[in-house]
Amino acid sequence: MNIFVAGGTGFVGEHLIRQLKFDGHKPKLLVHHRSTTFKDVDQMSCDISDIERLSQGMAECDAVINLIGIIREFPSRGVTFEKLHTAATAALLEAAAKSGVRRYLQMSALGSRADAVSGYHKSKWQAEELVRSSALYWTVFRPSLIFGPRDAFINMLADQLRLAPVMPVIGSGSYRLQPVHADDVARCFSLALDMPETFGKSYEICGRDRISYEALIDMISESMGRSVPFKPHLPLGLMKLIIPVMQKFSQFPITMDQLQMLLEENIGGTEWQEVFGFQARALREGIREYLSV
Repeated sequence: MNIFVAGGTGFVGEHLIRQLKFDGHKPKLLVHHRSTTFKDVDQMSCDISDIERLSQGMAECDAVINLIGIIREFPSRGVTFEKLHTAATAALLEAAAKSGVRRYLQMSALGSRADAVSGYHKSKWQAEELVRSSALYWTVFRPSLIFGPRDAFINMLADQLRLAPVMPVIGSGSYRLQPVHADDVARCFSLALDMPETFGKSYEICGRDRISYEALIDMISESMGRSVPFKPHLPLGLMKLIIPVMQKFSQFPITMDQLQMLLEENIGGTEWQEVFGFQARALREGIREYLSV
């Protein structure tokens, strides 16, 4: 199949493009500027709001995959959840319908729901609603925290541990996560293209290991060949006063939106393994592959 991929130049996109090519598909990347990372992949430069040009780019494609997403807003730069999650999805759906593409796959996020509290989850849910109301043969994926080489979260924690064997923890640190490997997410997307039984379905894509945030820090440190770090606990009430002020600075590592999602936990089902016919990769072995180097 010829696959139009939006948002494919990021971390997950690299895994997806590699998987699509391995499975015999021909991806076409929507980019801002031509990427040297994907020299052997067809690329087109276009603003996400240009419906006509998007439609032309999709003309010879059999399916559209939307990976566009951000984890943090920068309104002064025009980087918002509404623009890149909701409006971008609306544009891609309209362009797909206009070009005659019938198959559409959407990257959402675990925790997206009608009564979501965080802006991130709210916008992801709004985008899902647009997909569900379309006449396309759609499939929605809701991955948990995604890990793998070049990921943002695991590598950020590892970088902090390299500076000093100290890792502050907000609140109890008992809130749980269920990370899934980027290769597993990419494989689900690629397999779904040829699976009519996934039409009109949404899937939570979670890893096999549920782990507390505090235990994850220890696992990361051990995977790097280091001893368990000192983990001072920061009072949640105090951090809720500090974060709204400090999140205005882009270098500050967490926003109130991200804190909300962390406290809600990031765990879900693994029924997807039966649908797609393979098991999720183990967390410890997965992070050792790139942290022990």
